Amino acid sequence: MIPSIDDHLSALYRLRRFGIKLGLASISRLMRGLGNPQDRFSSIHIAGTNGKGSIAAFLSSVLAQGGYKVGLYTSPHLVRFNERIQINGRPISDKDVARVAEVVQRIYTQGEPPTFFECATAMAFYHFASEKVDWAVLETGMGGRYDATNVVHPEVSIISNISMEHQEYLGNTLAKIAREKAGIIKKNAGIVTGTRQKSALKVIEQVATEKEVPLYRLGKEIRIRKNKEGSFTYLGIGRRWPQVKIGMIGDHQVTNAALALGALELLQKKGVYLTDEAVYEGLAATRWPGRLEVFSRKPFILLDGAHNPSAVRTLKKFLENSFSSRRLTMVVGVLEDKAWKPMLRDLAAVAHRIILTRPQYERAADPHKLASFLRPLKQDLVVIPKLSDAISFALEETSKADAVCITGSLYTVGDARAYLDSAGFHFS
Repeated sequence: MIPSIDDHLSALYRLRRFGIKLGLASISRLMRGLGNPQDRFSSIHIAGTNGKGSIAAFLSSVLAQGGYKVGLYTSPHLVRFNERIQINGRPISDKDVARVAEVVQRIYTQGEPPTFFECATAMAFYHFASEKVDWAVLETGMGGRYDATNVVHPEVSIISNISMEHQEYLGNTLAKIAREKAGIIKKNAGIVTGTRQKSALKVIEQVATEKEVPLYRLGKEIRIRKNKEGSFTYLGIGRRWPQVKIGMIGDHQVTNAALALGALELLQKKGVYLTDEAVYEGLAATRWPGRLEVFSRKPFILLDGAHNPSAVRTLKKFLENSFSSRRLTMVVGVLEDKAWKPMLRDLAAVAHRIILTRPQYERAADPHKLASFLRPLKQDLVVIPKLSDAISFALEETSKADAVCITGSLYTVGDARAYLDSAGFHFS
C-alpha cells in the first residue's frame, strides 16, 4: 500500500522523541545525501527572539510581488504542517509533502535518525530546489549557530532582537544568546539588526567585524518616522521610502517591516531588481496568521501567539492602547518550558478575566499549576483544561461590545484557529 501523507507525517512527528540536538553534522549529512539543495537558490536568513516570522512574511511578499519565485520556511505551523513550507504564499501540497518526505526518509534511514526540525528543514530545502525557487526566506528554529537552517550561505542576514529564551541551550545571559544567534552572520552577507541591548549588540558587532561584513542597526543606520495617518517613512542606508503602509497591526510590526526594508535595500545594492511599487504593494499585502490577528469582529476575537515575556509585553502594550474601552477576556495556554510567570503577571494586569487552558501539545503546562500561581493576582480566574471548552465559555460570557484574546503560545493559537474554523466562525 502506498503511504499517505498522514503516514509520512506520523513518521515525521515520531522524530520528536529525539528532542533537540544542537549541531550541524546531521543536517549536513542529509544535505549531502540530497545533493546539497541549499546551494541551488539564493537565501535570506533570519534569527532573533521575536518577529522572525513576520519579517520573513514581509520579505516573501515583496519579493513575490517583484516577480520572483519565493520559498518561505517558518516554524511552528498553526494548523497544518504544510504551512511551514510555502512558495509565493501557497503552502506545499499534500502530494508534495509525501513526495519530499519519502525522499528525505530514504536518506536518513541509512544513518542516525535526524530530529523533527532537521527532517522538516531538509524537506523544505529539497522542495525549494526541486521547484527552482529564485529566493528562499528562512527562519531559524532556535538560536542560529547550530540551527539546522544554518547550512545556507545567505545574501543577507537579519537578527530581529534578543531576549532571554531557551537558556538551557543558548546560555543564561543576553551576550551568550546573542553569540548563538550571531552564528548566522556569514562573509559577503550584510547583517541587519533591531537589537538594542548593549551587551547583545556588542557581541553582534564583534562577530560582524570578525566576518568582515557591514552591520546596519535599527535606530542608527536605519530609522523610521511614524506618520499621523498610520503610515511610516523609512530612512535607510541609502534609500528613503515615504508613506509606507503595512497589512498587519501593532507598532512592533512597523519595526519588523523596517528590518525587512533594510534587508531589501542591501539586496538592491547587490543588484537585485525591485521596483518601489513591488515594495509598497508587497508590504501592504502581507498577512501573518496568529500574530495580533483579528479573527472575528462580531464577536471580537484576537489571536496572538505571544509565547515569551518580551512578546507578551508587546501584546500588553497593544491591548492597553487599543482595548482600554472593552472588557477583555483572555484564554491562555502556555508551554511548561517557557518563562510563564512573568507572562502571566503581564496578562493579569490587562485582562478582566483569565481562562487558563492548554493546547494539545506534550510540553503544555498544566493550567491548574498556572492557576496556583496566578490566583493571588487575579480574582476573576477560571480553569478549563480543554481548549475548545475554554473558548466556548469565553464567547458565551462575553458581550458583543467586549473582546476575547487567545494567547500564550503559537500552539494554543493554532489549536484555537482549528476549533474556530470547525465551529463555523469566520471573519465578520
